[in-house]
Amino acid sequence: MAEDRDTRAFTDRISGGKGDAKLLIRAATVTLLRDGAEGLETLMLRKNSKIAFGGMWVFPGGRIDDEDGAPSDDIEQRARIAAAREAVEEASLRIDPQELVWFSHWTPPQVEIRRFSTWFFAARAPEAEVTVDDGEITESQWIRPVDVFAKQRAGEIELVPPTFVTLHYLGQYATVDAALTGLGAAGQRHYVTRIAPSDEGTVVMWEGDAGYEPRDPSIEGPRHRLVMTKAGFRFDDSGVR
Repeated sequence: MAEDRDTRAFTDRISGGKGDAKLLIRAATVTLLRDGAEGLETLMLRKNSKIAFGGMWVFPGGRIDDEDGAPSDDIEQRARIAAAREAVEEASLRIDPQELVWFSHWTPPQVEIRRFSTWFFAARAPEAEVTVDDGEITESQWIRPVDVFAKQRAGEIELVPPTFVTLHYLGQYATVDAALTGLGAAGQRHYVTRIAPSDEGTVVMWEGDAGYEPRDPSIEGPRHRLVMTKAGFRFDDSGVR
C-alpha cells in the first residue's frame, strides 16, 4: 500500500521536511510530573515553529551529545544524563539522572526524515519555577493528560504519537508516586513504528498489531495502533494488554 499524501505530510511536518532515513539520532526525553490540585500534571513545552517538530507540544528532551556521560558509560546512562541536561536547558529544572524511571524507547518509521531514536524517562519535578528560552522553546504549561487531549480535540495544540501514547498511560495514574511506581513496575516498552494509510486516516502501528508486519492496517485481529484522523487521535492497545 503506497504512502498517501497525508502520511507524507505528517512525516514532513515533524521533521522539517529534510533528513536521511538511514541516520538514527540518539535522543532522550523526560516527563516531569507533579501533584496538582485536580490530579497528576506533567510539564509540556511548545517547540519553535521554525524547527523540527515545530509548533508541537512535547516533553523536555533532545539529542544525546558526545559530552553526555563518560566514554565508559553505557547508552542508558548517557540517555539519563542527556534527559537531565535537557530539563535544565529547556525548562530550568534540575533533576538527578539516577532518579529517572526509564519506561519506553521509540524508534521512528523508515521514512525520509531525521529519525530520533529516543529513550523516555519519568521523574518527579523539583519545586522550582519553569523558565523557557524563547528560542527553541516558546511556551510551557503544567497540565493534566485529560486536559491535553481536550485541547488537541479542540485544535488548540498539536501532538506527535509518542507524546500522545505517553500521555495516555500517564492519565491512568492519580499521583506522582503512583505513576513512578506503575511505570517502573511495567518495565520498558519498545516501540518500533510503522505507518500506513487507511480510509480513516494515517495509522501508526507497533508490534502486537495484526497489520504491523504486512504494513496493512485493514487486516483483522489484535490492535496496537494509533489512528490519526482529522477529528483527532484514537489509540488502541488491546492487542498487548
